[in-house]
Amino acid sequence: REMVHSRPPAILPSLLACDLSNLASEANRVAPTENDYVHLDVMDGHFVPNLTWGAPVIQCLKKHSKAFFDVHLMVSKPSQWVGDMKDAGAHMFTFHVEAVADEAEGKALIQQIKDAGMKVGVALKPKTPASACFAYGDQVDLILVMTVEPGFGGQSFMRDMMPKVAEVRAKYPDMDIEVDGGIGPGNIDEVAKAGANWIVAGSSVFKAADPSDVIGTMKRSVEVNGNGKA
Repeated sequence: REMVHSRPPAILPSLLACDLSNLASEANRVAPTENDYVHLDVMDGHFVPNLTWGAPVIQCLKKHSKAFFDVHLMVSKPSQWVGDMKDAGAHMFTFHVEAVADEAEGKALIQQIKDAGMKVGVALKPKTPASACFAYGDQVDLILVMTVEPGFGGQSFMRDMMPKVAEVRAKYPDMDIEVDGGIGPGNIDEVAKAGANWIVAGSSVFKAADPSDVIGTMKRSVEVNGNGKA
């Protein structure tokens, strides 16, 4: 198979899909080691029509988890939360390009996140073109292409986002490219072929009889369809 990119795969169970009354045990069930990842959706009820959790919940969870915390901020004022998220234990702070007024504000925010010691991601809603992130591509660690409208879990996968993923991958061959929304074993191959290597998965992981089997299947697909491994 041809190699689309050389970035390693990461599968990120989305904790919004877990049994929220047992957040710590659920996180450890799907991401038990420091080599594992979890995806945490922070929604403010303003940028998106839903409220989830903030820094206090993430900080409590951090005491019980060794995993890499990938925090996706669906909030209207991302700069307001940089310090809190750092203190809570976030490793990656991903903000929405639609939440910054202009390029100058976006670049200042990226610097603020880096100065706090976190990695930086920039996210695109489905209706936002790939080109909206190009001003920031050389300064961020990750680009997130949403494959559902952000705000609620359990939506169905938007296949028509795959050309956008491919466009971002073509421009940034050495970037971690993340996808989020409706992804599982049934559609992972097309996502991997488009060039995504960080795969957020909620229901498909948490509703599985064996979450580690689903995670392994999806990781393998990125290696085969993305990295070109036999």
